[in-house]
Amino acid sequence: MVTEEEIEHVAKLMRIEIDDHKEFVDKVHAMIDYFDVLDSAGVESEEISMHEIPISDLRDDKFIPFNEKLIDTLNNYKGTYIRAPKMST
Repeated sequence: MVTEEEIEHVAKLMRIEIDDHKEFVDKVHAMIDYFDVLDSAGVESEEISMHEIPISDLRDDKFIPFNEKLIDTLNNYKGTYIRAPKMST
């Protein structure tokens, strides 16, 4: 399926430093296995139903001017940076 060398090559192309490429081989294999499960779900015959809405039922676009500086209205603004929430791994 996917080799350690291929993961190393893709990491280099993406300019990502990876110490242990073997760790990602197992993860990629698990993702590919999951895609195989999705492919075998047999949903080709399923019909996707959509509720059609005529354009006349949509609201009109209206320009509403915003006269304040947007950066000044942010809660986590400090100096020249905007503080974002921490991301867990």
